[in-house]
Amino acid sequence: MLFKKPKTIALRIFLGAVPQFSFVLSAFIIAATATVSAAAAPISLPALPEPVSNNAVASVFIEDTQYIFSFMGLGVGKTFKDVHNRAWQLVINEDDSSKRNNAPQWQALPPVPSSLTLKGRLASVAVGVKDSVYIFGGYTVDEDHNEISTPDVYKYSPTTTKYERLAPMPVPVDDATALVYQDRYVYLVSGWHNDGNVNLVQVYDTQTGQWQQASPFLGNPVFGHAGGIVNNTMVICDGVSVTPHSNKRRSFAAETACFKGKIDEENPFKIDWRTLQHPTGSARYRMAAAGDEATNKIYFVGGSTNPYNYNGIGYNGKPSTADGAIWTFDIAKETWAIPKTEAEAPTMDHRGLIDINGTWITIGGMIGAQHVTSKVISHFSTLEEVCCLSKSQASSDVSIQASDGQAVEVVKSASNSKCQHQNDIYGAK
Repeated sequence: MLFKKPKTIALRIFLGAVPQFSFVLSAFIIAATATVSAAAAPISLPALPEPVSNNAVASVFIEDTQYIFSFMGLGVGKTFKDVHNRAWQLVINEDDSSKRNNAPQWQALPPVPSSLTLKGRLASVAVGVKDSVYIFGGYTVDEDHNEISTPDVYKYSPTTTKYERLAPMPVPVDDATALVYQDRYVYLVSGWHNDGNVNLVQVYDTQTGQWQQASPFLGNPVFGHAGGIVNNTMVICDGVSVTPHSNKRRSFAAETACFKGKIDEENPFKIDWRTLQHPTGSARYRMAAAGDEATNKIYFVGGSTNPYNYNGIGYNGKPSTADGAIWTFDIAKETWAIPKTEAEAPTMDHRGLIDINGTWITIGGMIGAQHVTSKVISHFSTLEEVCCLSKSQASSDVSIQASDGQAVEVVKSASNSKCQHQNDIYGAK
């Protein structure tokens, strides 16, 4: 998802230092000038009124007010009975946020409608486009564990608090990745459709209300993958692919792969897909991801290296645990960096990453032993990064691994000491 650089909001954000990072991968070393804060900056945002995981999240700006949303998802019991269609909204107003006794609070919204008999659903995706939120797909689960991918698309307006049903998806998908281009087109990349994954890139035009197919995804079709977009460049990583067998039912396997897709500036339905070197060689499932125009980077947070069913237990029968690393892809340099994070807790089971005035958060998800949480967790801040980028000057010849395998030179800031702290090596798992 791409969230544009928001207007300044007077939140209580305490900035940490922005270190340099390096990590060892297989037989080579990636050394990089780090641009993500190792210490997640705490922000004064309350927890959700109830724990929820696998919820669709989004954010929009209307004038000087930011609206943050959580739609549907899974409750603490983690059974089919705990799949719901409840929705919540957090309003961050510039005037209110400066008053200590008037901190923002989550507000209940009308439940998300559905064309299916079962109203609650999992693995939906939501994106903000201009002053509205668009909610796509997801799946229902019944007591016999039957799962149905829904074709539903709804537009929610914060100003009217109403949902509007839109043209359904040509191919209903869940656990897809949704990316916004030109504040108009929404790209649904791959995902699960009832009985298997699809390689489709379905594009919804929010101006005309019509669907079209873009160049298909060239990787193995997956679900539970993650991605972000900046301008016309998107990056998609990992997820789960389907493995067929001759003597037993299909099985699921982690898909370790990253792809870069560049949208043709003359034709929004033409995408040039290219492979990217993977940052670690170990896939993660249901990460939170987003692109950031201010830094020209795409960030991946959390997820699990053990793909799992909706209850957090792996398809291999083993409990899944969350990963706390942050993957950072620099679009201009085509390089990866992986900083450590000092976020409150590693998280997994996400549908998106939200930017709150330069601090990037997840809403809900699973922490610890597949514990469904209500927490809003701050993972890192890019405020210092933007400052450093604007003041940087060449002073070092630190090498970094590019996606084509060639060593390139990066620039280290010498004008701001907060940009020069050295971080410990973080190894691939």
